[in-house]
Amino acid sequence: MEHLLGTDLPTLITTIGHIGLAVIILCETGLLFGFFLPGDSLLFTAGLLASQGIFSIWLLVPMLTAAAIVGDSIGYAIGARLGPALYKREDSFFFRKRYIEETEAFYAKHGPYTIVLARFVPIVRTFAPTLAGVGRMPYTLFVRYNVLGGLLWTVGLTLSGYFLGTLVPGVADYLDAIVIGIILLSLSPLLHRWWQSRRA
Repeated sequence: MEHLLGTDLPTLITTIGHIGLAVIILCETGLLFGFFLPGDSLLFTAGLLASQGIFSIWLLVPMLTAAAIVGDSIGYAIGARLGPALYKREDSFFFRKRYIEETEAFYAKHGPYTIVLARFVPIVRTFAPTLAGVGRMPYTLFVRYNVLGGLLWTVGLTLSGYFLGTLVPGVADYLDAIVIGIILLSLSPLLHRWWQSRRA
């Protein structure tokens, strides 16, 4: 498997533990610099490791769900506070204006359901709550979609890994291929949009 921060993904997840995973999920969903964090594969791998007894699934799922919901709320607050200033930021290592443009296009297509759907799209899930704050989406409406999206994303991916690890003996031996598949699947909406823009 490709190495992340000098270690493979299962070793990294095991090392940082429940709290470390929750912090990463919160950063990816709530802080603009967290867009590069691999949330989908982290959730799935954590669930798979829980099936091997490394984590408690009963502790893991509520912690990660809470982190995802709080993270989006932080992103909304950042957008509401920064407002139009966000569009004036210069490109940097952690920020690209095209990320905002991609998220806006996603919003234009899906409306408020973006808060739910964006959970499953890397980069977009980081910027979607911030743009909801910029656009002054009513917070009560935002919270409903935030909670729904947080539940579907964290519970769905974590339990998918957990049940796959429980039902299929030796599945951990194929973790590399599974994680790569998850990454490609999660990137497919962005790749599809890129291909459309190239054709246009």
